[in-house]
Amino acid sequence: MSEKDCWVGFDLGGTKMLAVVYDEKFKQLGRKRRRTKGHEGVKAGLDRIIETIELALEEAEVAPDRVRGIGVGCPGPLDLDAGVILEAPNLGWENAPLKKTLEKHFGCIAAIANDVDVGVYGEYRFGAGKKARCVVGVFPGTGIGGGCVYQGNIFRGRMTSCMEVGFMKVMADGPRAGLGPPGTLEAVASRLAISAQCAQAAFRGQAPNLRKAAGTDLSNIRSGILAAAIEAGDKEVERIVRDAAGYIGYAVGSLVNVLAPDVVVLGGGLVEALPELYVTAVRKKALQTALPSYHKTFEIVPAKLGDDTSVLGAAAWVEHVCEEDIKSI
Repeated sequence: MSEKDCWVGFDLGGTKMLAVVYDEKFKQLGRKRRRTKGHEGVKAGLDRIIETIELALEEAEVAPDRVRGIGVGCPGPLDLDAGVILEAPNLGWENAPLKKTLEKHFGCIAAIANDVDVGVYGEYRFGAGKKARCVVGVFPGTGIGGGCVYQGNIFRGRMTSCMEVGFMKVMADGPRAGLGPPGTLEAVASRLAISAQCAQAAFRGQAPNLRKAAGTDLSNIRSGILAAAIEAGDKEVERIVRDAAGYIGYAVGSLVNVLAPDVVVLGGGLVEALPELYVTAVRKKALQTALPSYHKTFEIVPAKLGDDTSVLGAAAWVEHVCEEDIKSI
């Protein structure tokens, strides 16, 4: 049998899935990206994941028996120990036995974790939070995800992931994000919330460059378009983004008071498109919220790994799980 010297990272997103094969030093050997198919059923979905991994292995010219472990980053409620996706509404899945399915098919260890958690773990291993004692990650997108790596381990609950930063309450009252009480971080600071406010500004004539580029349909208002509108001079768009980033800052300051991280990593498309503006606005409000004794103990930085944050982090996480298993013997 061939030596087991490769890792596979898998990112199961809302609209896409990505499998990447790495060697033992996490050099990329092959990859395959495919779109997900909503509501195709659990069995068909799991078969599609297996097929995507096999295609990535084929591109990498790596035989399946060389794979030592497969790490998967997943959205939705998870049973982490059993490796079951309890619910994935965007895919129409319930109780999908992902860990068991992968281990049976490929004959190796599989580790399942929240997609933001493995993204933060990737930044801890290879990116902006490398080797820090405690790394907190906040990733604003359509929603707002959060994660924490504490002393080399993903911070989690007994059975499930935690760090649901998007549902921290930052206003006494306010809009709702669909779930949770009014005034949550996700309701006022997600890209969806920002796009909705900017669409209104464009409709009112306060954002002419944005209106020219994207109209008033919020589904057309993406991170890059917002950045271009600000650069072109739409001051109202800039104000909306700064205010949203400020709410992120309030939440970050509260997290600093609780967890005392060395590094807070900000990720996602909006941060990538507007790193200086966004990080500066977050830092300003975080310092207003964090205790003065913490002001010089942490830094706030943009993520470094880009789109591969979660898939690389997932591969590195399953390596960590394997090493911990060996230590426990």
